[in-house]
Amino acid sequence: MIILQVIPELEAGGAERTTLEVAEAVIEAGGRALVASEGGRLESELAAIGGELIRLPVASKNPLTLWSNMRALMALIRREGVQIVHARSRAPAWSAKWACDRTEAHFVTTYHGTYNARSSLKRRYNAVMAAGERVIANSNFIADHVRREHAVPEDRLVVIPRGVDLARFDPAVVTAERVEALARDWRVDGVDGPRLLLPGRLTGWKGQREAIRALAALPALDPEPHLLLAGDAQGREAYVAELDELACELGVAGRVHRVGHCSDMPAAFALSDLVLTPSVEPEAFGRTAAEAGAMGRLVIAADHGGAREVVRDGETGWRVPPGDARALSAAVSAALSLSSDARADMAKTARNYITTHFSARSLQASTLRVYHEVLNSSP
Repeated sequence: MIILQVIPELEAGGAERTTLEVAEAVIEAGGRALVASEGGRLESELAAIGGELIRLPVASKNPLTLWSNMRALMALIRREGVQIVHARSRAPAWSAKWACDRTEAHFVTTYHGTYNARSSLKRRYNAVMAAGERVIANSNFIADHVRREHAVPEDRLVVIPRGVDLARFDPAVVTAERVEALARDWRVDGVDGPRLLLPGRLTGWKGQREAIRALAALPALDPEPHLLLAGDAQGREAYVAELDELACELGVAGRVHRVGHCSDMPAAFALSDLVLTPSVEPEAFGRTAAEAGAMGRLVIAADHGGAREVVRDGETGWRVPPGDARALSAAVSAALSLSSDARADMAKTARNYITTHFSARSLQASTLRVYHEVLNSSP
């Protein structure tokens, strides 16, 4: 197989990580894995597994650029003999679909988010993600959304949950030296209290405001918990200033640590005592919650979206109403009050659940099956 995936950038998000996992599966199956993208942090990882980056300005929504990208993709499809183009974002999906319509390549999409539509024009723009010969939803939550929004026939819709690299996110392989090094880098090696980790880019819908308010609302504990915000601001300096001001106003500035992007998330989870994913808008899947569970870390997630499939309330973690800082604080307090035995039992249940239902290997095998189905369905 010669597969071309199209994604705006290769940074650190779930769609980008899935792109690499699928590329790896294609290569292991004896195929070629091409990725059209503007590139990013994961370029070296793509190269290391044998993937081929084709640098194109596919993050642009400019109509002229979309048309130019279509022509570039058409040339690429014909030159390299691409059989399937797999689009993972709306703007490049339009260019990819037009290119496939004008060549022999098949068109597949993965619907990675809810892509909220507040107008008929926006709904039309989003519809390209439901126009694939196969439309992959990364959770049952997203599959239901696709059915409601686009009435995609069941024979074109397939659910393939995001996967966790269980070899990487395995507490047995994360050394104490890695964890200690990360603690020093983050300047939290002197922290005695529980470490609450919120992994996610710094943007309002990820719930950092609610986490800071929850930290401030906790009953007095000795030693006091600290909140670690792990993620890029990506230029949102006004939001960063707002978070700093909120922490100062609530008297917890010394216990809120903005540590930036993290390239060693297994060590970050190992460093933490509790993981928070309090997104105020629904996550399509909840990758960080799944990765934390695989590392045997208990998670408190917002009770909506794909998190309902990843976190089993009261069994592998807790779910709280989105946007409710008081409820989040109460759940943190309950989690920290667990005995060590109860915590260990719950963590074991969490890891077993994630390894059984959400492995990267399962995602890879399911995606390859979709590719074979598409190729074998051609006249």
